[in-house]
Parts: sequence; C-alpha cells; structure tokens
Amino acid sequence: MNERVVACAKCPRLVEWRSAVAREKRAAYATEAYWGRPVPSFGDPDAEVVIVGLAPGAHGSNRTGRMFTGDRSGVWLFRALHRAGFANQPEGSTADDGLRLSRAYITASVRCAPPENRPTATERDQCRPYLEKELEIFRSAPVVVALGGFAFDEVLRILQRRGEAVPRPRPKFSHGVEVDLGSRTVLGCYHPSQQNTFTGRLTESMFDAIWERAKRLTAP
Repeated sequence: MNERVVACAKCPRLVEWRSAVAREKRAAYATEAYWGRPVPSFGDPDAEVVIVGLAPGAHGSNRTGRMFTGDRSGVWLFRALHRAGFANQPEGSTADDGLRLSRAYITASVRCAPPENRPTATERDQCRPYLEKELEIFRSAPVVVALGGFAFDEVLRILQRRGEAVPRPRPKFSHGVEVDLGSRTVLGCYHPSQQNTFTGRLTESMFDAIWERAKRLTAP
C-alpha cells in the first residue's frame, strides 16, 4: 500500500506544490535532496496504537520522506513516544537515523504537503482510501490517536462508514476526548504544531498524558 501512496498523483495542486517546494528548498536545507513525493506511513506492523496526523510538512517529511521527521512537530512527537516506550530513541531527523517504533504506527489523513498546511475537502477525499485501508489493516489495534481536529473528524468519518459504533451525532474534537467504539478507542489530542506548543496550548505533560492513556488502553 505504501508503494501505491508514493506513486499517487491524484491531486494536481498538491503535486505541483510538493514538487515546487522540493525544487526551491528552504535555505537551511539547500544542499539536501528533498523527497518531494507523497509520504508513506511507518512503524510497527503489529502496532496496537495507530497515530493519525494531518499532512506532511513542506520542509519536514516532504523533505525527509518519513512522517513527522524533520520538523518541530516531530521533535515533540518522537520525544513523547520515547518517554512512553513507543520509540527506541527520542529523536528523528532523517529517514535512516535508526528510529524504530514499538507497538505504534504513524500515518496521516493526507499524504502530500499542502500549501499553508490546509488540504481542500477534495484532496482529503482523494486521499481517504489509503487511511481507510490502514484502519482496516490495523482493525485489531485497540487505540487510534488522532492528532488535531482534522484527523479526528476523518478517523470517525471513516469508521462510521465502516459500520463501527461511532455515536451519532459524531463527537466533537477536544484534547483528551475518548470515543469508545467497543473494539477500539479513538483518542483526540492537540496536534504538536508550533502554533500549539509555542503558545502553551499543548504542554509536554498534556501530551504525555495522552500516551500514558494509550498505554493503559492497550494493557492486557
């Protein structure tokens, strides 16, 4: 499935944008070769926690080719996952830096970097089959952590369409919200974006609490 993701060219605006960013580059990364394609998911194939983000960052995973790698959001995420025992190291800077996830898998609602981090509804819908397939592959994973309202709404929309026991009306996103579907729980979490971490809307203790809750929900 990741091979199909990397070869995807469904959304002309995103193809143009991701490619332009990869050509022009940011000055700090001028000597680096950018990935500049849809970003594949990664993690433990036996994951118990599926982590769903929004979309690749233009100079983060659009540059490195690995989800949440190469930007400040990833710094927060990998550090927290390491503290919780879901990652073997607290840092991830390149796709071949030795970072491995344990019992966790990272994906996103949209696989190409969008302008201003804002995919359109059409782009979201075009990318949805990939996330649908992953949620089916990991149907036995007891926890899905949705980073941000966009991912939270998309996960619940997919699971509702699959016939899972999503309450109606669908729950609204908030930090720490839990949606018990019987076979699995969806946890809502503020996205570790600079907008949230620099302003204190998301603190490390708040973030750690999400991963500790995920651990408790996966405990035998």
